[in-house]
Amino acid sequence: MSRNKTFLTLVADERGEVFEHPDLLMAGMNGLTLCQPDPDEMIPLPEGSRLFTIPKTPPIGFDRRNGQQKTVTRMPKSWGGGSLQAVSAFVTPAFTRTLLPAADYMNKPVELTLWSYTAVGWCVEEECFYVAAVRVDRNRQWEPQHFDDRQLEPLVRQRLEREADNRLLVQLSRCALDYHCFAAKNLFFGRWEAPLPCSPVCNAQCLGCISLQDEPKACQASQDRIDFVPTVEEICAVAVPHLQTAENAIVSFGQGCEGDPIMQIDTVTAAIRQMRRQTDRGTINFNTNASIPAAIDQLAAAGLDSIRVSLNSVQEHFYNAYYRPRCYSFADVLESIRRAKQQGLFTMLNYLVFPGITDREDEMAALLKLVDETGIDLIQMRNLSIDPLLYWSTLGAEGKGIGMKKMLDLLKQKIPRLQYGYFNRTREHFYPPGFENDWPLPAQL
Repeated sequence: MSRNKTFLTLVADERGEVFEHPDLLMAGMNGLTLCQPDPDEMIPLPEGSRLFTIPKTPPIGFDRRNGQQKTVTRMPKSWGGGSLQAVSAFVTPAFTRTLLPAADYMNKPVELTLWSYTAVGWCVEEECFYVAAVRVDRNRQWEPQHFDDRQLEPLVRQRLEREADNRLLVQLSRCALDYHCFAAKNLFFGRWEAPLPCSPVCNAQCLGCISLQDEPKACQASQDRIDFVPTVEEICAVAVPHLQTAENAIVSFGQGCEGDPIMQIDTVTAAIRQMRRQTDRGTINFNTNASIPAAIDQLAAAGLDSIRVSLNSVQEHFYNAYYRPRCYSFADVLESIRRAKQQGLFTMLNYLVFPGITDREDEMAALLKLVDETGIDLIQMRNLSIDPLLYWSTLGAEGKGIGMKKMLDLLKQKIPRLQYGYFNRTREHFYPPGFENDWPLPAQL
């Protein structure tokens, strides 16, 4: 609990060195509305998180003397008077942000890269960084200390020497070493969740797609998309040994380095059948935009265990503005979710959350209705990585929400069986003991 604590605004000089501003109390933003952080949504900056600047964009805070909103462009004269930049946090996975950084986005000179910008400040009493976030998942397997590249590189080389002809394995080696994908690293470490990218194409054109940006003025994609469809044999050569031997084994279609695997549904279902002929161990998961309802029936019949459906909003106008679907409709996505539960799949939302959109009252009402009608099991509260101004203006949003922490509390109060998370789960942990009462989670486990 962070009540009775003083949080100062963090600022950065032109070189990126970070300071606490002595005269400016921390602010955050819900959408583009400035607000003071609620004590319940401030926690010590989790280990593995990172600080970075919002380039050439002034920070906003509250004057410590009179409480008035204040945009600061230069350092105090006693510090040299140089120009200032706002500071943001990138919070380690398992935590959902509750506020955006308070910055003068309207006058920023650059399109921001695909990070999840999170409000962060300096706690005077404890002399440490605090961030606007809440923990939503107990899983600690994705923390950075588990992914040492010094141990990884020889494992990648050894496996490539044995299976040099497997194009999928070559792709995943690049994902592990060049793009630092934790899931790809897991494959070579022989543990936990491993990826199975398979689709070079997609039927959506997401505003924040991390693997393909066609428009000249769009934000830069953070990685290259797979440019081939692996064969069933290539997929199974990667997946089956992992399912047979890995600790907490999961294999997942639908990765950041591909389009959407639903576009390769015949290959995927054939691969799943082949996997299950060879082993009944482990969990097979499918991450997707769920745009083809009939494909859900095929996946369930093939032996799929769980599905995670990506949504930025459960309101059609917001969904369409971000996903920009081609040859499918929002109604198709909803129908796919219904079919997934009807077919007995553990059904999750990959809910791309954004303060000021996700915590709106109309959004909450639509989400409650969807969860109640379809029986969704778990919502992964994933921070949407995008330029806040680009997202807000594209959606045409106005006003503000009730607060992310309050939203999470209310959803859980209304539907106690609903689970929160950030990661995919093994079958053994779909419904852990006491999950109805497992909220809120402590920030530090």
